[in-house]
Amino acid sequence: MNKAVQNDIHRLWDDLADFGASQSAQAAAHLMQLLCRQGNAWNATWAGAIRLDGDRTNDPLKGWRVGAVQALHAIAPYQDEGHFKEILREWDQRVVDESFLLPIREAGTFRVYSFRRELPEDWFKSAFFKRHYESVGTLDAVFVGFPLNNDAESHFGFYSSQERFTDEDIDLFTYALRGIKWFHRQLLLSQGLLVASSQLTSAERRVLYLLLTDASEKHISHQLGVATSTVHQYVVRIYRKFGVNSRAGLMSLWLRQHGE
Repeated sequence: MNKAVQNDIHRLWDDLADFGASQSAQAAAHLMQLLCRQGNAWNATWAGAIRLDGDRTNDPLKGWRVGAVQALHAIAPYQDEGHFKEILREWDQRVVDESFLLPIREAGTFRVYSFRRELPEDWFKSAFFKRHYESVGTLDAVFVGFPLNNDAESHFGFYSSQERFTDEDIDLFTYALRGIKWFHRQLLLSQGLLVASSQLTSAERRVLYLLLTDASEKHISHQLGVATSTVHQYVVRIYRKFGVNSRAGLMSLWLRQHGE
């Protein structure tokens, strides 16, 4: 990796630190946009993965499921992350495609895995590949998995319209994502996937993002167009899920990020 690219990554890390606690989605988009440009990818995703309790003996995916996903670019005709959520529906149904087993290998460790490096040539002729990837212009994909604990991981994926990512591209993604544990933690926190007792609903996430600013419950009510009493109910549920009893306690979870 040349010095200029390395400096761009260092500036990216500085940029991420300047985003507020309530701006995790914007920060993730900023990161994905820069890395796509530098690493010759046409699209990127972030996914928060969690491992559910229960008997995993007969589960080839070992209890793992994707709790949240964010795409840099939506894929027509879907809105937002719809295309990727269609893939995840098959994951949740435990329809086991070979590509689903890649993130399970060495779970709990930092790792980089890719389609062209690790899947057999026959897979690229499969109906699954043609429907979910080739049909939208993706010929190769690289993923970086970052574990936060034994049951929660942050994964970034990058998608190429070229037949194969180069070693230099993969080194770039690896370097950029290896040294920012605090940021992976913030992304999982913002979705209620790390310390919360259960995943946040979309309405709770909207309230959470405003709670992480100095907005009062009355202001949040005005912003979201719901009753103040409804906002208060959301706030109580959010506090309960995160195991805190005040906004200060909630904020402390984010303030700890740089100390880990």
